Amino acid sequence: MIREDLILANIEEKIENRISKIIDDLGYKLYDVQYAKEGKDYFLRIFIEKEDGEITLDDCENVNNAITNILDEEDYIKEQYFLEVSSTGVEKMIRKEKHLKENIGELITIKLFKPIENSKEYIGKLIKYDENKLIIELNQEKEIEIERKNISLIKKFYDWDN
Repeated sequence: MIREDLILANIEEKIENRISKIIDDLGYKLYDVQYAKEGKDYFLRIFIEKEDGEITLDDCENVNNAITNILDEEDYIKEQYFLEVSSTGVEKMIRKEKHLKENIGELITIKLFKPIENSKEYIGKLIKYDENKLIIELNQEKEIEIERKNISLIKKFYDWDN
């Protein structure tokens, strides 16, 4: 039996490979592609960035218009889905190796499936990672090692209070 999460990841990879250059040519950077089923609906989310600042609604519309027909022609997704193009936001999701590499030395939030030392959420500086674990530094004093299979979510930390 083929797992649905592997099918969704394969679709994401195909779409990323197909639209990355198109988005680059428009002056943006493709940060991530997420294809997910939520309830009975499917969503294809395209996250973009640009060098010189914030993503606007016009930017999202430009990318949407440039990729819609291509996605329809390629027909990677057989189900009806909603296409969403947006900015990564300040607390961007960290899902791929390239995202981890970009965030070495940065503060991240990690949510866990099972608690470590009575906590299921940590904020710390990403020190290093490999295929099995991440090591983060907490409060400039203590390092903690977290198995990747125990991680439910990683995102860039943004201090909303400052």
